[in-house]
Amino acid sequence: MQLRVAHLLTKAWEDIKKLEAKYLRTPILKDIYGEELALFPGMDSALALNALREYDQDGNYDAIVFDGSGDQATLRMMGMPETISWYIRRFRQVFINSELGKNISPFIAPITSTVLNVSWSSDNFAQEPTNEANQILEQGKQAISNPQRFIAYLVTTGEPGSIASAQYLWGAAQQVGLTVGGVFLNQSQQYLSDEFLPLPLVNLPQKGDSWDTLIQALSDFPQTTAVPKPLTIDVAKRQVSLYLPNFDKKQVKLIQSGPEVTIEAGDQRRNLELPPQLSGQPVKGAKFQDNYLIISF
Repeated sequence: MQLRVAHLLTKAWEDIKKLEAKYLRTPILKDIYGEELALFPGMDSALALNALREYDQDGNYDAIVFDGSGDQATLRMMGMPETISWYIRRFRQVFINSELGKNISPFIAPITSTVLNVSWSSDNFAQEPTNEANQILEQGKQAISNPQRFIAYLVTTGEPGSIASAQYLWGAAQQVGLTVGGVFLNQSQQYLSDEFLPLPLVNLPQKGDSWDTLIQALSDFPQTTAVPKPLTIDVAKRQVSLYLPNFDKKQVKLIQSGPEVTIEAGDQRRNLELPPQLSGQPVKGAKFQDNYLIISF
């Protein structure tokens, strides 16, 4: 099926209005209709990801295959739950620590009890969010990072440029926590030796007059047992390992300018949400070894 973004926007807007009516005593969005909303750049990606979430929640499908543009925009779409969660978490804490936040904190409870159907205090305002929107984001983060639920496959021809692009996207996919489970070599007689090790590779023949040849080629569908995890945290060793294949140390940048550690690689930026034992701790060392960036705390 083809996702119709205008229709998805109208449906999503109605869901937002229902959520607003649930928490706000006097809803203000009731006079704005989804049919009149214009589409902002990037909104189509968010709506497509939300549509995938809804299809997954239906429980009516053995598998859902998303055929996207296969570029950085697709990767950023997959990373939206983690990115949005970071913005909410970080800017909420900045607001709470600000002079404005400290000055209005005594008024949060009476104001919210008047305007909202729920009452917040300055204490629970500072806690991790528990509302429905943030629960959805957390579910999305867990789904993207679980290869048993969400996995990506590289598609390439035998052309050097196509192979290089697929290798680059393989490394960039790790930055959004997306597991790449294998490679499809599309309609090429060329043999690939070690360009994508340790990923399993399936050679897709030309379809010809029947789909049978393609079906037979996919009979041994790649499994994920031997695929490296994008992120591994060892609290006992106080180490974090990020799998970044096909990058070298010159292409990877580690930043610690705030309470979290930020990694730049593959035109993607990832903020690591660390366990309490490592969160806020200074980085004592980092090395790039065997396609892994190993960070020590």
